Amino acid sequence: MKDAWIVFVKEVRDALRDRRTLIAVVLSSVLMGPVLLFGLSVLVASSEERAESRDVMVAGIEHAPSLRNFLERQTLVLKPAPADYESQLMQRRLGDPVIVIAPGFEAEMARGERPLLEVVTSSANTRAAAGMRRVLRALQGFNQEVALLRLTHRGVAPAVLQPTQVEERDLADPRARAAQLTGILPFFVLMAVLYGALNAALDTTAGERERGSLEPLLMTPASRLALVIGKWGAVASVGMLIAVLSCLSFLPAQNLLRSDTLAALFRFGVREAALFLALLLPLAATLSALMMAIAIRCKTFKEAQASNTVVILAVSLLPMASLFNESGEQPWHLWTPAMAQVTLMGRVLRGDAIGVADLLVPLLVAALLAGACLAHIARHLRVAAIR
Repeated sequence: MKDAWIVFVKEVRDALRDRRTLIAVVLSSVLMGPVLLFGLSVLVASSEERAESRDVMVAGIEHAPSLRNFLERQTLVLKPAPADYESQLMQRRLGDPVIVIAPGFEAEMARGERPLLEVVTSSANTRAAAGMRRVLRALQGFNQEVALLRLTHRGVAPAVLQPTQVEERDLADPRARAAQLTGILPFFVLMAVLYGALNAALDTTAGERERGSLEPLLMTPASRLALVIGKWGAVASVGMLIAVLSCLSFLPAQNLLRSDTLAALFRFGVREAALFLALLLPLAATLSALMMAIAIRCKTFKEAQASNTVVILAVSLLPMASLFNESGEQPWHLWTPAMAQVTLMGRVLRGDAIGVADLLVPLLVAALLAGACLAHIARHLRVAAIR
Protein backbone atom coordinates (compact mmCIF):
# COMPACT_ATOMS: atom_id res chain seq x y z
CA MET A 1 0.00 0.00 0.00
CA LYS A 2 2.99 2.31 0.53
CA ASP A 3 4.00 1.85 -3.10
CA ALA A 4 0.40 2.33 -4.21
CA TRP A 5 0.24 5.59 -2.24
CA ILE A 6 3.41 6.87 -3.93
CA VAL A 7 1.95 6.08 -7.37
CA PHE A 8 -1.34 7.67 -6.35
CA VAL A 9 0.34 10.94 -5.34
CA LYS A 10 2.35 10.97 -8.56
CA GLU A 11 -0.70 10.42 -10.75
CA VAL A 12 -2.74 13.05 -8.91
CA ARG A 13 0.00 15.61 -9.48
CA ASP A 14 0.15 14.72 -13.16
CA ALA A 15 -3.63 15.02 -13.44
CA LEU A 16 -3.64 18.44 -11.79
CA ARG A 17 -0.97 19.63 -14.21
CA ASP A 18 -3.13 18.57 -17.15
CA ARG A 19 -5.15 21.56 -18.31
CA ARG A 20 -7.74 19.33 -19.96
CA THR A 21 -8.45 17.65 -16.62
CA LEU A 22 -8.64 20.96 -14.77
CA ILE A 23 -11.00 22.43 -17.36
CA ALA A 24 -13.17 19.32 -17.16
CA VAL A 25 -13.31 19.60 -13.36
CA VAL A 26 -14.29 23.26 -13.41
CA LEU A 27 -16.72 23.25 -16.31
CA SER A 28 -18.40 19.91 -15.61
CA SER A 29 -18.77 20.23 -11.86
CA VAL A 30 -18.54 23.72 -10.39
CA LEU A 31 -20.47 25.51 -13.14
CA MET A 32 -22.81 22.70 -14.17
CA GLY A 33 -25.33 23.00 -11.33
CA PRO A 34 -25.85 26.78 -11.54
CA VAL A 35 -25.97 26.80 -15.34
CA LEU A 36 -28.42 23.89 -15.56
CA LEU A 37 -30.79 25.19 -12.91
CA PHE A 38 -30.65 28.74 -14.24
CA GLY A 39 -31.36 27.61 -17.82
CA LEU A 40 -34.17 25.32 -16.68
CA SER A 41 -35.74 28.04 -14.56
CA VAL A 42 -35.58 30.51 -17.46
CA LEU A 43 -37.33 27.97 -19.68
CA VAL A 44 -40.05 27.33 -17.07
CA ALA A 45 -40.48 31.04 -16.40
CA SER A 46 -40.92 31.79 -20.11
CA SER A 47 -43.46 28.96 -20.42
CA GLU A 48 -45.39 30.30 -17.42
CA GLU A 49 -45.31 33.79 -18.88
CA ARG A 50 -46.76 32.55 -22.17
CA ALA A 51 -49.40 30.51 -20.33
CA GLU A 52 -50.46 33.54 -18.27
CA SER A 53 -50.44 35.92 -21.22
CA ARG A 54 -53.76 37.67 -21.86
CA ASP A 55 -53.06 38.46 -25.51
CA VAL A 56 -55.14 36.69 -28.16
CA MET A 57 -54.42 36.96 -31.88
CA VAL A 58 -57.62 37.21 -33.93
CA ALA A 59 -58.27 37.54 -37.65
CA GLY A 60 -61.75 38.81 -38.56
CA ILE A 61 -62.96 39.74 -35.08
CA GLU A 62 -65.19 42.43 -36.67
CA HIS A 63 -67.42 39.58 -37.88
CA ALA A 64 -68.10 38.34 -34.33
CA PRO A 65 -69.11 41.13 -31.91
CA SER A 66 -70.60 38.60 -29.47
CA LEU A 67 -67.30 36.72 -29.31
CA ARG A 68 -65.43 40.00 -28.86
CA ASN A 69 -67.71 40.89 -25.95
CA PHE A 70 -67.12 37.54 -24.26
CA LEU A 71 -63.34 37.58 -24.69
CA GLU A 72 -63.04 41.14 -23.39
CA ARG A 73 -65.16 40.23 -20.36
CA GLN A 74 -62.58 37.53 -19.68
CA THR A 75 -59.95 40.32 -19.52
CA LEU A 76 -58.31 39.05 -22.69
CA VAL A 77 -56.56 41.56 -24.93
CA LEU A 78 -57.51 41.10 -28.59
CA LYS A 79 -54.82 41.85 -31.11
CA PRO A 80 -55.21 41.75 -34.90
CA ALA A 81 -53.26 38.97 -36.53
CA PRO A 82 -50.74 39.93 -39.21
CA ALA A 83 -51.73 39.30 -42.80
CA ASP A 84 -49.03 36.64 -43.24
CA TYR A 85 -49.72 34.88 -39.94
CA GLU A 86 -49.47 31.44 -41.53
CA SER A 87 -45.94 31.94 -42.81
CA GLN A 88 -44.90 33.61 -39.54
CA LEU A 89 -46.22 30.64 -37.55
CA MET A 90 -44.37 28.19 -39.78
CA GLN A 91 -41.17 30.24 -39.53
CA ARG A 92 -41.59 30.54 -35.73
CA ARG A 93 -41.63 34.34 -35.85
CA LEU A 94 -45.16 34.45 -34.36
CA GLY A 95 -45.50 32.94 -30.90
CA ASP A 96 -49.32 32.84 -30.53
CA PRO A 97 -52.07 30.82 -32.22
CA VAL A 98 -54.53 32.76 -34.34
CA ILE A 99 -58.35 32.60 -34.18
CA VAL A 100 -59.79 32.95 -37.69
CA ILE A 101 -63.45 34.04 -37.97
CA ALA A 102 -65.46 33.76 -41.19
CA PRO A 103 -67.57 36.77 -42.38
CA GLY A 104 -70.96 35.09 -41.76
CA PHE A 105 -70.31 34.21 -38.13
CA GLU A 106 -73.05 36.33 -36.46
CA ALA A 107 -75.67 35.48 -39.10
CA GLU A 108 -75.12 31.77 -38.62
CA MET A 109 -75.26 32.18 -34.83
CA ALA A 110 -78.61 34.01 -35.13
CA ARG A 111 -80.05 31.15 -37.23
CA GLY A 112 -78.99 28.61 -34.60
CA GLU A 113 -76.33 27.09 -36.82
CA ARG A 114 -72.79 26.15 -35.83
CA PRO A 115 -70.36 28.61 -37.42
CA LEU A 116 -66.74 27.60 -37.79
CA LEU A 117 -64.06 29.04 -35.55
CA GLU A 118 -60.63 28.04 -36.81
CA VAL A 119 -57.60 28.13 -34.52
CA VAL A 120 -54.43 28.17 -36.61
CA THR A 121 -51.12 27.07 -35.12
CA SER A 122 -48.05 25.00 -35.98
CA SER A 123 -47.10 22.01 -33.87
CA ALA A 124 -43.47 22.63 -34.83
CA ASN A 125 -43.73 26.09 -33.24
CA THR A 126 -43.39 25.34 -29.53
CA ARG A 127 -44.29 28.88 -28.44
CA ALA A 128 -47.54 28.88 -30.40
CA ALA A 129 -48.37 25.32 -29.36
CA ALA A 130 -47.98 26.30 -25.69
CA GLY A 131 -50.72 28.94 -26.02
CA MET A 132 -53.12 26.61 -27.83
CA ARG A 133 -54.77 25.29 -24.66
CA ARG A 134 -55.40 28.81 -23.36
CA VAL A 135 -57.17 29.85 -26.57
CA LEU A 136 -59.22 26.66 -26.79
CA ARG A 137 -60.27 27.06 -23.16
CA ALA A 138 -61.52 30.59 -23.88
CA LEU A 139 -63.51 29.43 -26.93
CA GLN A 140 -64.97 26.54 -24.95
CA GLY A 141 -66.14 29.03 -22.33
CA PHE A 142 -67.85 31.05 -25.06
CA ASN A 143 -69.64 27.93 -26.34
CA GLN A 144 -70.82 27.04 -22.84
CA GLU A 145 -72.15 30.52 -22.21
CA VAL A 146 -74.10 30.59 -25.48
CA ALA A 147 -75.49 27.11 -24.81
CA LEU A 148 -76.62 28.06 -21.30
CA LEU A 149 -78.32 31.22 -22.54
CA ARG A 150 -80.21 29.27 -25.23
CA LEU A 151 -81.36 26.63 -22.72
CA THR A 152 -82.44 29.25 -20.23
CA HIS A 153 -84.37 31.10 -22.92
CA ARG A 154 -86.29 27.89 -23.70
CA GLY A 155 -86.98 27.15 -20.05
CA VAL A 156 -84.53 24.23 -19.78
CA ALA A 157 -82.39 23.94 -16.68
CA PRO A 158 -78.68 24.28 -17.54
CA ALA A 159 -77.92 21.39 -15.16
CA VAL A 160 -79.34 19.04 -17.82
CA LEU A 161 -76.06 19.36 -19.70
CA GLN A 162 -74.07 18.19 -16.67
CA PRO A 163 -75.79 15.19 -15.06
CA THR A 164 -72.65 14.37 -13.03
CA GLN A 165 -70.03 16.33 -11.10
CA VAL A 166 -66.46 15.62 -12.11
CA GLU A 167 -63.57 16.58 -9.87
CA GLU A 168 -59.88 15.92 -10.41
CA ARG A 169 -57.65 14.63 -7.60
CA ASP A 170 -53.91 14.62 -8.20
CA LEU A 171 -52.00 12.06 -6.09
CA ALA A 172 -48.54 13.43 -6.95
CA ASP A 173 -46.88 15.55 -4.31
CA PRO A 174 -45.13 18.81 -5.25
CA ARG A 175 -41.68 17.19 -5.40
CA ALA A 176 -42.91 14.57 -7.87
CA ARG A 177 -44.27 17.33 -10.10
CA ALA A 178 -40.96 19.17 -9.87
CA ALA A 179 -39.11 15.97 -10.81
CA GLN A 180 -40.87 16.05 -14.18
CA LEU A 181 -38.95 19.24 -14.87
CA THR A 182 -35.68 18.44 -13.10
CA GLY A 183 -35.50 14.77 -14.13
CA ILE A 184 -32.73 15.59 -16.59
CA LEU A 185 -30.34 16.70 -13.82
CA PRO A 186 -29.18 13.16 -12.83
CA PHE A 187 -28.24 12.43 -16.43
CA PHE A 188 -26.06 15.53 -16.67
CA VAL A 189 -24.37 14.79 -13.34
CA LEU A 190 -23.63 11.27 -14.53
CA MET A 191 -22.12 12.50 -17.80
CA ALA A 192 -20.05 15.10 -15.93
CA VAL A 193 -18.48 12.34 -13.83
CA LEU A 194 -17.83 10.25 -16.92
CA TYR A 195 -16.20 12.97 -19.00
CA GLY A 196 -14.34 14.35 -16.01
CA ALA A 197 -12.58 11.05 -15.34
CA LEU A 198 -12.05 10.24 -19.02
CA ASN A 199 -8.91 12.30 -19.63
CA ALA A 200 -7.25 11.12 -16.43
CA ALA A 201 -8.07 7.47 -17.20
CA LEU A 202 -6.61 7.69 -20.70
CA ASP A 203 -3.54 9.67 -19.66
CA THR A 204 -2.48 7.23 -16.92
CA THR A 205 -2.62 4.26 -19.30
CA ALA A 206 -2.41 4.88 -23.04
CA GLY A 207 -0.96 8.35 -22.50
CA GLU A 208 2.01 7.06 -20.50
CA ARG A 209 2.52 4.26 -22.97
CA GLU A 210 2.61 6.75 -25.85
CA ARG A 211 5.07 9.01 -24.01
CA GLY A 212 7.28 6.06 -23.09
CA SER A 213 7.02 6.67 -19.35
CA LEU A 214 5.26 3.39 -18.57
CA GLU A 215 8.35 1.16 -18.97
CA PRO A 216 10.46 3.06 -16.40
CA LEU A 217 7.55 2.90 -13.99
CA LEU A 218 7.39 -0.87 -14.33
CA MET A 219 11.13 -1.12 -13.59
CA THR A 220 10.59 0.23 -10.08
CA PRO A 221 10.33 -2.18 -7.12
CA ALA A 222 6.59 -1.52 -6.88
CA SER A 223 4.40 -4.48 -7.77
CA ARG A 224 1.95 -4.37 -10.65
CA LEU A 225 -0.95 -4.46 -8.20
CA ALA A 226 0.42 -1.43 -6.38
CA LEU A 227 0.79 0.42 -9.68
CA VAL A 228 -2.75 -0.44 -10.71
CA ILE A 229 -4.26 0.56 -7.37
CA GLY A 230 -2.32 3.82 -7.31
CA LYS A 231 -3.28 4.79 -10.85
CA TRP A 232 -6.89 3.74 -10.38
CA GLY A 233 -7.12 5.62 -7.08
CA ALA A 234 -5.93 8.83 -8.76
CA VAL A 235 -8.39 8.53 -11.65
CA ALA A 236 -11.25 7.58 -9.34
CA SER A 237 -10.41 10.56 -7.10
CA VAL A 238 -10.82 12.91 -10.05
CA GLY A 239 -14.20 11.39 -10.89
CA MET A 240 -15.29 11.48 -7.25
CA LEU A 241 -14.17 15.10 -6.91
CA ILE A 242 -16.34 16.03 -9.87
CA ALA A 243 -19.26 14.11 -8.35
CA VAL A 244 -18.88 15.96 -5.04
CA LEU A 245 -18.56 19.39 -6.63
CA SER A 246 -21.45 18.72 -9.02
CA CYS A 247 -23.84 17.69 -6.25
CA LEU A 248 -22.80 20.49 -3.91
CA SER A 249 -23.14 23.07 -6.70
CA PHE A 250 -26.91 22.50 -6.73
CA LEU A 251 -27.21 23.83 -3.16
CA PRO A 252 -26.26 27.48 -3.87
CA ALA A 253 -27.57 27.25 -7.44
CA GLN A 254 -31.15 27.20 -6.13
CA ASN A 255 -30.79 30.92 -5.43
CA LEU A 256 -30.54 31.50 -9.20
CA LEU A 257 -33.97 30.06 -10.02
CA ARG A 258 -36.00 32.55 -12.04
CA SER A 259 -39.28 30.67 -11.79
CA ASP A 260 -41.20 31.02 -8.51
CA THR A 261 -43.08 27.80 -9.24
CA LEU A 262 -39.90 25.80 -9.77
CA ALA A 263 -38.28 27.40 -6.73
CA ALA A 264 -41.25 26.35 -4.59
CA LEU A 265 -41.28 22.77 -5.91
CA PHE A 266 -37.56 21.99 -6.23
CA ARG A 267 -36.00 21.00 -2.92
CA PHE A 268 -32.37 19.85 -2.94
CA GLY A 269 -30.78 19.87 0.49
CA VAL A 270 -27.96 18.13 2.33
CA ARG A 271 -29.88 14.83 2.50
CA GLU A 272 -30.48 14.76 -1.26
CA ALA A 273 -26.84 15.65 -1.94
CA ALA A 274 -25.67 12.84 0.37
CA LEU A 275 -27.88 10.29 -1.41
CA PHE A 276 -26.62 11.49 -4.79
CA LEU A 277 -23.04 10.99 -3.62
CA ALA A 278 -23.78 7.54 -2.21
CA LEU A 279 -24.85 6.56 -5.71
CA LEU A 280 -22.26 8.45 -7.75
CA LEU A 281 -19.02 7.77 -5.85
CA PRO A 282 -19.02 3.98 -6.45
CA LEU A 283 -20.00 4.53 -10.07
CA ALA A 284 -17.15 7.03 -10.55
CA ALA A 285 -14.69 4.41 -9.28
CA THR A 286 -16.18 1.75 -11.55
CA LEU A 287 -16.20 3.92 -14.68
CA SER A 288 -12.60 4.90 -14.00
CA ALA A 289 -11.55 1.26 -13.82
CA LEU A 290 -13.56 0.37 -16.93
CA MET A 291 -12.07 3.16 -19.05
CA MET A 292 -8.57 2.30 -17.85
CA ALA A 293 -9.13 -1.37 -18.71
CA ILE A 294 -10.05 -0.42 -22.27
CA ALA A 295 -7.26 2.13 -22.66
CA ILE A 296 -4.50 -0.17 -21.39
CA ARG A 297 -4.79 -2.21 -24.59
CA CYS A 298 -4.30 0.86 -26.82
CA LYS A 299 -0.99 2.26 -28.04
CA THR A 300 -1.92 5.95 -28.33
CA PHE A 301 -4.10 8.42 -26.51
CA LYS A 302 -6.32 8.94 -29.56
CA GLU A 303 -6.80 5.20 -30.02
CA ALA A 304 -7.83 4.87 -26.38
CA GLN A 305 -10.19 7.80 -26.77
CA ALA A 306 -11.85 6.16 -29.77
CA SER A 307 -12.10 2.81 -27.99
CA ASN A 308 -13.79 4.37 -24.97
CA THR A 309 -16.49 5.78 -27.21
CA VAL A 310 -18.36 2.53 -26.59
CA VAL A 311 -18.41 3.24 -22.84
CA ILE A 312 -19.56 6.82 -23.39
CA LEU A 313 -22.30 5.67 -25.76
CA ALA A 314 -23.51 2.96 -23.36
CA VAL A 315 -23.59 5.31 -20.36
CA SER A 316 -25.44 7.87 -22.47
CA LEU A 317 -28.06 5.50 -23.86
CA LEU A 318 -28.80 3.23 -20.89
CA PRO A 319 -30.55 5.92 -18.80
CA MET A 320 -32.64 6.83 -21.84
CA ALA A 321 -34.40 3.46 -21.59
CA SER A 322 -36.19 4.64 -18.45
CA LEU A 323 -37.51 7.69 -20.30
CA PHE A 324 -39.25 5.54 -22.92
CA ASN A 325 -40.43 2.90 -20.44
CA GLU A 326 -44.10 3.58 -19.72
CA SER A 327 -44.45 0.64 -17.30
CA GLY A 328 -42.29 2.27 -14.63
CA GLU A 329 -39.22 0.93 -12.87
CA GLN A 330 -38.23 -2.69 -13.38
CA PRO A 331 -36.13 -4.85 -11.01
CA TRP A 332 -33.34 -5.18 -13.57
CA HIS A 333 -32.86 -1.40 -13.62
CA LEU A 334 -31.04 -1.54 -10.28
CA TRP A 335 -28.65 -4.20 -11.60
CA THR A 336 -27.59 -2.11 -14.61
CA PRO A 337 -24.78 0.43 -14.05
CA ALA A 338 -25.65 4.03 -14.95
CA MET A 339 -29.35 3.18 -15.27
CA ALA A 340 -29.49 2.24 -11.57
CA GLN A 341 -27.93 5.55 -10.54
CA VAL A 342 -30.24 7.63 -12.73
CA THR A 343 -33.28 5.67 -11.52
CA LEU A 344 -32.45 6.10 -7.84
CA MET A 345 -31.48 9.76 -8.24
CA GLY A 346 -34.88 10.29 -9.85
CA ARG A 347 -36.44 8.77 -6.73
CA VAL A 348 -34.48 11.21 -4.59
CA LEU A 349 -35.78 14.19 -6.59
CA ARG A 350 -39.35 12.86 -6.35
CA GLY A 351 -39.06 12.36 -2.61
CA ASP A 352 -39.70 8.60 -2.81
CA ALA A 353 -38.36 6.27 -0.14
CA ILE A 354 -35.03 4.56 -0.81
CA GLY A 355 -34.13 1.47 1.22
CA VAL A 356 -30.72 0.12 2.12
CA ALA A 357 -31.18 -2.75 -0.33
CA ASP A 358 -31.72 -0.23 -3.14
CA LEU A 359 -28.30 1.26 -2.41
CA LEU A 360 -26.52 -2.06 -1.89
CA VAL A 361 -27.47 -3.54 -5.26
CA PRO A 362 -25.71 -0.86 -7.39
CA LEU A 363 -22.81 -0.87 -4.93
CA LEU A 364 -22.36 -4.62 -5.34
CA VAL A 365 -22.49 -4.42 -9.12
CA ALA A 366 -19.98 -1.54 -9.11
CA ALA A 367 -17.58 -3.44 -6.84
CA LEU A 368 -17.68 -6.59 -8.97
CA LEU A 369 -17.19 -4.69 -12.22
CA ALA A 370 -14.37 -2.56 -10.78
CA GLY A 371 -12.61 -5.64 -9.41
CA ALA A 372 -12.78 -7.41 -12.77
CA CYS A 373 -11.43 -4.34 -14.57
CA LEU A 374 -8.54 -3.90 -12.11
CA ALA A 375 -7.59 -7.56 -12.50
CA HIS A 376 -7.61 -7.10 -16.28
CA ILE A 377 -5.39 -4.01 -16.01
CA ALA A 378 -2.88 -5.78 -13.74
CA ARG A 379 -2.69 -8.73 -16.13
CA HIS A 380 -2.11 -6.59 -19.23
CA LEU A 381 -0.01 -3.79 -17.76
CA ARG A 382 3.40 -5.34 -18.38
CA VAL A 383 2.38 -6.70 -21.79
CA ALA A 384 1.07 -3.30 -22.83
CA ALA A 385 4.34 -1.66 -21.86
CA ILE A 386 6.55 -4.20 -23.69
CA ARG A 387 4.53 -4.05 -26.89
